[in-house]
Amino acid sequence: MATPLCIYYHRDFDGMVSAAVLARIRTERGEPAVEWESVNYDQRRHWEAFGQGRRFAIVDFHFHPDAELWFDHHPTTFLSPDLRARYEREGPSDRWLWDETSLSCPPLILRHAAEHWDYEPEPRFQDMARWSDVIDGARYESVDQAVFGEAPALRIARALQAAPRPNWTDALVGAMAEGTLEQVAAREDVETAFQRASRNRDRALEQFPPLVGSIADGVLTYDASSNQIRRERFAAFYHHPEIHYSVGVIPTRAGFHVSCGENPWNPPSAGIHVGEIMETYGGGGHRGVGGANPPSLERAREVVGEVAALLRRQLQAAG
Repeated sequence: MATPLCIYYHRDFDGMVSAAVLARIRTERGEPAVEWESVNYDQRRHWEAFGQGRRFAIVDFHFHPDAELWFDHHPTTFLSPDLRARYEREGPSDRWLWDETSLSCPPLILRHAAEHWDYEPEPRFQDMARWSDVIDGARYESVDQAVFGEAPALRIARALQAAPRPNWTDALVGAMAEGTLEQVAAREDVETAFQRASRNRDRALEQFPPLVGSIADGVLTYDASSNQIRRERFAAFYHHPEIHYSVGVIPTRAGFHVSCGENPWNPPSAGIHVGEIMETYGGGGHRGVGGANPPSLERAREVVGEVAALLRRQLQAAG
């Protein structure tokens, strides 16, 4: 029996589409067995040993020199100078591609496949890639579309916030590899999760105002660390469209997460790179959004304060 190629992907809409696209392409090119499995930031701790004993690819996540195939667009993808130097020596190639200017990962996979593997993208994958740019790059038409959008891609992305089990995204990757966004959004499990997530969203918008710790110099901080509190990514900008950044702490299955984001509808003139800031705390991200997983709630709250203070200083310096 052939050794399967396992595609590791970041557990969000962008990463799921990336895995689905790559799985379909590799299968069509004769790969006898393809699997997929999600990864998250807590799996970086022993990164050198990651994937040992398996054939694997990585999409929308950190560079690993043992990956047979690797595609990413995060500017913080290299976990050490040595890893970056390895990519610069050997990539880009027909195996690896990094493009930090890409809003999301699927478009660069499709571009690479067309250039190196003579692959003609299916219209449904082009549609998924377009929506990946909207969702991962926060290119929504308005905060209302981001919060209340009903397009199939937005329903799927909303449903992810009420996933019934940790590995549920693996099933959706398989569905995306075979069907359209409309078909995936019409699944009963997706609809159930979407309805639950929508109720959570409405509750989150109601609960958010008392969670605000401070609003000063265009930066808002909040504490949503209680498991009794619902969370909405754009709640800060929905309630306070005048701010430039929000920084807060939220709970996750692995502990506590500090999330920092730029207001897509009121960006600052200062060229602040959020992902690079969060990288100094063991996390990462893009220019406009990033996160980190401090070891405790106490430390997470400290990081929120430190990041907010740094943003305020940089905004003040920029005038």
